Amino acid sequence: MKSQTTSTQSDLSPKAIGVKELSTDKLFPNPHNPRMLFDKDPLRILRDSIAKVGILVPLTVYREGRSGRFVILDGQRRWIVAQELDLPTVPVNEVAEPNLVQNIVTMFQIHKLREDWELMPTALKLEVLMKELQERNEKKLAALTGLDQAVVSRCKKLLDYPRRYQALMLEPEPAVRVKADFFIELYAVRNDRFVNSLDWFDRNDFTAKMLERYQNRKGIKAVTDFRTVKQYIANSRKAGKDKEIARRLREFVEDVELGLDHLVIRAVDVTAQARKLEGEVVGLRKLLHDLDVKSYYGEESLWAELEELLRVIMRRLEEAGRRIRK
Repeated sequence: MKSQTTSTQSDLSPKAIGVKELSTDKLFPNPHNPRMLFDKDPLRILRDSIAKVGILVPLTVYREGRSGRFVILDGQRRWIVAQELDLPTVPVNEVAEPNLVQNIVTMFQIHKLREDWELMPTALKLEVLMKELQERNEKKLAALTGLDQAVVSRCKKLLDYPRRYQALMLEPEPAVRVKADFFIELYAVRNDRFVNSLDWFDRNDFTAKMLERYQNRKGIKAVTDFRTVKQYIANSRKAGKDKEIARRLREFVEDVELGLDHLVIRAVDVTAQARKLEGEVVGLRKLLHDLDVKSYYGEESLWAELEELLRVIMRRLEEAGRRIRK
């Protein structure tokens, strides 16, 4: 199929028909809604608000051509609460029926400035768009959906996992649900080329054992511990200790009683160097925080070096898989 990512926004936006009241029981949830999980606490807050003042923002709906049903494009939480409160009607803004791509893109665009969805449902709808448009370029997908490019990248990592692991991220009960961050952080080790070249390594067996460790707090206490695992592997390989780290990694996977320190090969331990660099970074940050910008306004070489430093920092953060807060 020819890519549609060059379509204009008007091509991807359903046309408005008008605002009216509809019976609550005549509305149906959108099967293509990227937001599949509706936790109880936020719904309770919304319910209290609607019980006091009603629904102030109309739901966005379309009439499905083949069935004649009204389907919700935006406002499913308001509709859920309306049902709980036995409201006979809800205000709606009807738009023309969208095609599949318009449907998903519109929902991404509607919600892009609102509270973040759980990432796995978003990833599943992004997967539909990628297949429909034959497009995998993260920059283009970000522009199309309004998602941050980093979010698109994280979604694609989740899609690398088998459905049984994706299902753990879709558990309706928040206390049981496995957060997407676990699988995203694990990805760097699970997909490491060196690790995958080891004859004993199996991705799904490794994933299962790391999940068991994490849930039982056996050696993996935080999802960011996988960054440490990746660091130990990289440093050992740089020092020519491939066989040693391969052996230790296998032992770490097979014996849940072993901690992360089992992966440390002392000859290549960079902790001391990291602490030294950290101290230098802290010192520079304090200097910049207290800098009187006006006094240095004309120092072009200083600003040029700071700009280059920023570029280097951004590259290193991206290589480390860090989420850059704006």
